[in-house]
Amino acid sequence: MKRREMFKLPLVFASSAAAALVAMPAHAAAKCEGEGTPTQFIPKTPKDPNPLENELKKYPKCPYCGMDRAQFHHARHLVQYADDLVDGTCSIHCLSISLAINLDREPKAIYAPDNASSEAVKPLINVDQASYLIGGKLPGVMTHRGKTAYGSKEAALAAKEIHNGEIGDFAAALTASYADLAKDTLMIRKKREERRQHMMKKAG
Repeated sequence: MKRREMFKLPLVFASSAAAALVAMPAHAAAKCEGEGTPTQFIPKTPKDPNPLENELKKYPKCPYCGMDRAQFHHARHLVQYADDLVDGTCSIHCLSISLAINLDREPKAIYAPDNASSEAVKPLINVDQASYLIGGKLPGVMTHRGKTAYGSKEAALAAKEIHNGEIGDFAAALTASYADLAKDTLMIRKKREERRQHMMKKAG
């Protein structure tokens, strides 16, 4: 099934659809006339066969919300598409947007932060290795429901003992991101409008 069709599936089938996305081999998808990612949504950075080298310097800001990826290193994600175009996002929320609008661009690799690491900046790991704590008391980035990645299921289970929530793989976390998208978008718009109003009052 092509990803264009897969993202049209109802949410009841979203889990299997997300799993299919992860499992798809990276290759150039055949296009019909008029298909393809609209120009304004194509990743703007040069092709990058080694996106993890100096990753935060090359991709400092999320292209979808403008947030600082170093500040939100614990939530950031990165997708390398089959044509070596890269989107470095602040969160799985914004990653889900990238995957949805780049329908004809197959992912070569997707990376998530390992929150089990003690490093000051959480290292990125392939999402195939990640376990996510979905929900619970840990705050999310760009979402009301946290989706926190760990490098092992054991680490995720240990976090669950403290913060509650549910354990899932990347497909489950991505499915949750799409399920939360409408509520999260309304939440983000409300917060940004409140921030604008506050700044206008301070300036005026």
